[in-house]
Amino acid sequence: MLSIKTGAMPGVNPDYRSARDLLLALALPVDMERIPLSEAAGRVLARDLTAEESIPPFDASPYDGYAFCAADAEQASREMPVKLRILEEIPAGAVPSVSLTRGTAVKILTGAPLPAGADVVVPFERTEFTQDAVTIFQAAKSGENIVRAGEDVLAGQKLAAAGSIIDAGLAGCLASQGRANVEVFRRPVVGIISTGNEVVEAHETPAPGKIRNSNRHTLETVLWGAGCLPRNLGLAADRAEEICRYIEEGLISCDALLITGGVSVGDYDMTPAAMEMAQVRMLVRGVRLKPGMACAYGEKSGKLICGLSGNPASALTNLYAVVLPAIKKLAGRQNPVPDEFPMILASGFPKKSPVTRLLRGRLNLSEGRALFMLPQEQGNGILSSTIGCNAMAIIPGGSGPVAAGTLLSGFLL
Repeated sequence: MLSIKTGAMPGVNPDYRSARDLLLALALPVDMERIPLSEAAGRVLARDLTAEESIPPFDASPYDGYAFCAADAEQASREMPVKLRILEEIPAGAVPSVSLTRGTAVKILTGAPLPAGADVVVPFERTEFTQDAVTIFQAAKSGENIVRAGEDVLAGQKLAAAGSIIDAGLAGCLASQGRANVEVFRRPVVGIISTGNEVVEAHETPAPGKIRNSNRHTLETVLWGAGCLPRNLGLAADRAEEICRYIEEGLISCDALLITGGVSVGDYDMTPAAMEMAQVRMLVRGVRLKPGMACAYGEKSGKLICGLSGNPASALTNLYAVVLPAIKKLAGRQNPVPDEFPMILASGFPKKSPVTRLLRGRLNLSEGRALFMLPQEQGNGILSSTIGCNAMAIIPGGSGPVAAGTLLSGFLL
């Protein structure tokens, strides 16, 4: 088990991927619950979905038209049309009452099942018809214009694995299999503890020297998007005993805790001491990451306690890169770690990167390539530059300034 107790110093602490993987290994999905399918959008499927029925369950017509035996019209043409006697009309939802014999046809509507003996459908606009007969003007081929039973789904087919997000397609497939209720993972409750003598809540007017609590609402928004239920546990002063009390109370009702502020090595950075006071098993103190180097991760009774920087951009970067995959695994997600892919840096970045640096920005695909658009400001405390960002680009540790046009690896948020 990786355990780092030193301060946040480059070369001593783990890289962000090692810290991420450590948290991932400790995160276990929460329990499941059964909910109505109509309420399941965006939830995480808790059991594999295997089809019990084929869809469609019968051979059907894709058009309004006429069904018949192709052998009757295999030589049909405009010069030598074939006239067939209509036995009945089969609307969608009806069942055929006759079997076709040679020289006969049925009028059939979109989605209706084919009668026995029919092996082709011709759209009505390609025919001439009366109430009693239909005339075919082109050669027919067996199997044309038929939606086969099981064309969409075959019984026994695995449609989705546990951990899949219930999107529109999966919801429709669940409904087609008669799953009016579905087992999903419960939304994890993630508590948020804000710290800092200088912090007041958003609705308050800050006194001189005070700032509003932006971190709480930033983290809440990310957690909602990850399928969690964020819970505000309160705002603690820079006192280890007070932060400890919030941690102990939060662990009673929450599946994981996020703490912002007080994770560096200054005189007023009390979060690690409070975690130890609450008998949290410390796992990591600091990661080789810019921004987001200052952090403190721990575990107690199988629950993760993650201390993030009080600097908004640092907290957000660390959350996306290190903590969020574990939170998504907690929520039951099948693939909680975002895929990395190449992207081109649209404009240069002038600073050196002694440790891995994550740049926040927007991915632009309009020119047929993945172009990473970089906001001008990337500082630890610059939250406004995160507005509209949907991706992060990775500059490897040990890099100098990076020129425009450089190919970097990155991931979507």
